[in-house]
Amino acid sequence: MDRGKGLLLVNTGDGKGKTTAALGLALRAWGQGMKVLILQFIKSGRQSGESKAAEKLGPGFEIRPMGKGFIRGAGEESPDRHSRAAREALNAAANEINAGKYDLIILDEILYALHYGLLSIEDVLALVAGKPERLHLVLTGRHAPPEIIKQADLVTEMKEIKHPFTEGLYAQRGIEF
Repeated sequence: MDRGKGLLLVNTGDGKGKTTAALGLALRAWGQGMKVLILQFIKSGRQSGESKAAEKLGPGFEIRPMGKGFIRGAGEESPDRHSRAAREALNAAANEINAGKYDLIILDEILYALHYGLLSIEDVLALVAGKPERLHLVLTGRHAPPEIIKQADLVTEMKEIKHPFTEGLYAQRGIEF
């Protein structure tokens, strides 16, 4: 069994926990002395719990929120700002993947960017195909396209069974952000 191959992992599905699982993996990798980068394709610069924790972890664990926040859909006033941010995040991902500084790179919510048409499947597949042999790469978000699933080494689908939002409870600090 080859223990040196970098894996392509996908966390997808309609349930909560895609980013949370990726963060757990990131913490595990960092604890093993690996250098970790998390690029967030939708989340904006507001201070999430994971960003605050990353600052305390110090060198070797970095989170970069590069998005413009929640995407409301077709009626949004300026969808171009989301497209520009997603392309900038994709370019940053390509640069960091090619730089070889990290052992694990997580492209958080990149699958949402694909679903909303902010990125093309061809560009994301090209990014994945150019991944160095030893780099572990994680893609998160709902609606993983079949082309991505086919390329992945590990795909985990989070399925919603019950969620407090359906009972009228909003996002909770430390749970959703």
